[in-house]
Amino acid sequence: MKTDVARLTGTMFFLIAGSAMAEKPLSDYSFIRGACYPGGWRNSQAIMERDLGYAKRLSLNSTRVWLNYTAYERNPAEFLKSIQNYIRTSHRLGISTMPILWNGNGLNPDTLKPDFRVRGDGYVKAVVEALKDEPGLLMWDVMNEPLTNPYYGRAPAEEKPKREAEITDFLRHYITYVKQLDPVNATTVGYEKSISLEPTADLVDVLSFHEYTQTRASVEESYRVAEETAKKHGNKPRLNTETACIARANPYDMVLEISGKHKTGWYVFELMVQGYWSEVHGLVYPDGTVRDPSIIAALFGFYRNRDLNTSVKPSPNREGHANRALQAIEAALKDDPSVFSHSKTSTDKILDAAEYAANLLEAAEMVPMYEPPTAKIKFWREQPEEKRDRDAIRSFTYDLGLTLKKYCKIY
Repeated sequence: MKTDVARLTGTMFFLIAGSAMAEKPLSDYSFIRGACYPGGWRNSQAIMERDLGYAKRLSLNSTRVWLNYTAYERNPAEFLKSIQNYIRTSHRLGISTMPILWNGNGLNPDTLKPDFRVRGDGYVKAVVEALKDEPGLLMWDVMNEPLTNPYYGRAPAEEKPKREAEITDFLRHYITYVKQLDPVNATTVGYEKSISLEPTADLVDVLSFHEYTQTRASVEESYRVAEETAKKHGNKPRLNTETACIARANPYDMVLEISGKHKTGWYVFELMVQGYWSEVHGLVYPDGTVRDPSIIAALFGFYRNRDLNTSVKPSPNREGHANRALQAIEAALKDDPSVFSHSKTSTDKILDAAEYAANLLEAAEMVPMYEPPTAKIKFWREQPEEKRDRDAIRSFTYDLGLTLKKYCKIY
């Protein structure tokens, strides 16, 4: 009887374990709605939880983080403890993690040499064995952008094939090594373009590429190439693991809309508007405000209407408020001209009139939001009356009135 129970228990364990193992790698990662959070795992617990809290509020379910072998070697125990804590904190909030073992952007050519393998293997073994059983681990990104570095990018034309082969050999070694250490969790390589996927497509479990091109047609082509490569290799799942950049004519709402059309999961770059990339990337400021609400709308699958046949133009003066705002501006800018009782209108009254017009213009998107008029109004309101630049406030308010008249066709 004991033998039968033991056999039954063992069988049940095998089935449960086998089933759990069968869940990874998945056949479809289209559910991924992620953000890159490059060094977030090194933040204090308070900042980490604040930022991940924003991700949770945005219904993001994964982050992609960069690891570094030199940081590991400086303090192995602290390094592993920190990244393990990050994965557990994220998992508690319902967010999975994709750690990146090597970064091609900062590629050190010496790491490609055979005599580096012992050192590299030690780093990879320590990280994989520390994290492979974490339920919050999504998959391993063996290297971020293998060919985006000076070693390859600035190589003479005749030298490039040799250097690419060196990098590919490094990748294939570590894909294989990670699989030996962790046969359960998926592997991928975050290539900078879908046209670069082929050299490791036979080895990785998931094909991942980055999409930073400039037009709808070029983005569509990136997905077409990725889908064709996936089909060639047994319909492997696909992910766009880095996308969206203001400075590359690659807006968030465009790339996310096309990702949805192609049923492909994504990671935007990046979660926070801060640091080196803050001018061209990012969803949320540290204080929880956002740069562009259309980016946040796109995360939830809502995109700007660009169909001129169906879009409805806003009319700020439908109920006469543009007229009333102009009257308020005129009254605020008209100082008392009396010789004996000459007085100046308070800047608070001028700013009230300016805010009336600014709110109409911003709501109707009739002014650039690069520096919203209401941001300038807020800036002046936070100053004491005696320190405000009265002439600048008057000119600003007058210009708002002219803009409102122009777009509302008030003559």
